[in-house]
Amino acid sequence: MIEYTGLKDWTFADANTREYTHIYHDYPARMIPQIPSSIIEILNIKEGSLLFDPYCGSGSTLVEGVRKGLNVIGTDINPLAQLISTAKTDYLTKIEDLENEINKFISFTMVPKGNPKIIDWNNLNFWFKENAINRIGLIMRYISNIKDAKIKNFFKVAASETIRESSNTRKSEFKLYRYAPDKLIKHNPDPFSTMNKKLSRNLKGYREFHAYMAGKDLMPDAKIKLFNTVNQLPPSIAKKNSVDIVITSPPYGDSHTTVAYGQYSKLSSMWLGIYKEDVDKLSMGGVRKKELEKFDCESLDKAISEVFSKNNKRGIEVSAFYSDLQKSIENVSKLIKNNGYSCYVVANRIVAGVKLPTDDAIRCFYQECGFTHFDTFTRVIPNKRMPLRNSPSNKTGITEETMSKEYIVIMKKN
Repeated sequence: MIEYTGLKDWTFADANTREYTHIYHDYPARMIPQIPSSIIEILNIKEGSLLFDPYCGSGSTLVEGVRKGLNVIGTDINPLAQLISTAKTDYLTKIEDLENEINKFISFTMVPKGNPKIIDWNNLNFWFKENAINRIGLIMRYISNIKDAKIKNFFKVAASETIRESSNTRKSEFKLYRYAPDKLIKHNPDPFSTMNKKLSRNLKGYREFHAYMAGKDLMPDAKIKLFNTVNQLPPSIAKKNSVDIVITSPPYGDSHTTVAYGQYSKLSSMWLGIYKEDVDKLSMGGVRKKELEKFDCESLDKAISEVFSKNNKRGIEVSAFYSDLQKSIENVSKLIKNNGYSCYVVANRIVAGVKLPTDDAIRCFYQECGFTHFDTFTRVIPNKRMPLRNSPSNKTGITEETMSKEYIVIMKKN
C-alpha cells in the first residue's frame, strides 16, 4: 500500500526547472521536471521499471525517468521533439569529446571556412536576414561534418534554438509572426555568438547530468520514436502489458487555437532537414470532422453540447480533439501492466465561454479501459509559458482567458 498525504504542494514556484539537460532548448507548454519526479517518488516506482511518455515533447519526463534509474520510451509526432528528447536523455558521451568539438567550433567561427549550407526555400529571405542566412548556413555546414551521432545531436539542438532566435519571428509567440517593420530594422542577430552561448550553457547542463548518472549503479536505456499514438502502437515501440508507469502531458486542445507545435518548430526543422509539413494536422483534433461525437462521460458530453449550441463548428472541433484523445488512451492503456499507473497532467481550457473538463475526460476514458481512479492533484500554474489569452472562437480580436490550473490525474490498472 502506498502511503502519501495527498497534500503535496505541486506549485514548485521557487524550484529550479532548468537543472541538468532540462536547460536545453525552450519548448511550448513544457512540463516542469519536478512533476514527473514527484510522481515517481509518490508511487514508489522502482529502478529498472519501464516508463512511457506518449506525448514526450522536449523530454522532461524522460530525463527525470532516467535520473530515477528507469528505462524510458517516448513518442511524439514532431521530429524536433524527437531530436531534443534524444539529446537530453544522452548521458554517455564523454565530456572531453564534447569539449573538444565545441572548442573546434569556436575556432571555426573566428575564421570560418567553406561554403554555407543554405536550404532551398522560397520564404527564406522573409524569415531571415542575409547575414543570418549566411552564418546559419556555415553552422549547418560545420554540423554536417561531425561524425559522432550523439555529439551531432547536441549541436543540432543548440543550432535549433540559434535558428529560431536569429529569425525574424517574434520570440514571444509560438506561432510564426514576423517582426513589425520598425522592430525588424533594429533586429540584427549574430548566429555565431548565439550558437556559442547555447553550446556553453548546454555543456554546463550536460556536465551535471553526466556526473549525476555516473554515480548510478544502473545504466537506464532511453528510446524516442516518431509516432502518433492515436494510431495503434506497434510492438516495436512497446509490448502489451510491459509498461510500469505512463507520465505525460497531452496537448490541451487542437492546434488551431492552442499551441501549434508544427509552426513553432518549422524554421529550425527546415534548416535541420527534419521538417514535417503535417505536424499540426496530425495533432489531436487536427483533422476537421463533419459531425459531433458523443462520449460516455456526462460532464464532457454536457460541455461539448453547450459549445455546439453556441458555435456548431467549434463544438465539432472540440469533439474531434476528444475523439483522438480517447483513441490514444485506448492504445496507451494496452501497454500498461496490471497494477501499473497512468498519470496525465492536463488543464481545462475554455472554449466559447465553456470550461472543458479534460481531467474528467481522462478519468472516464481510462475507466472504460479497466482502470480505477487513484487520485487527482490540483496544481496552480505560477509561470507556465502559455498565452494568458487565446482565441477559442478562432476569430481575430476575440479572446478569452486561458488555463491557470493543471490537474494531475492518476489512474491505476486493475
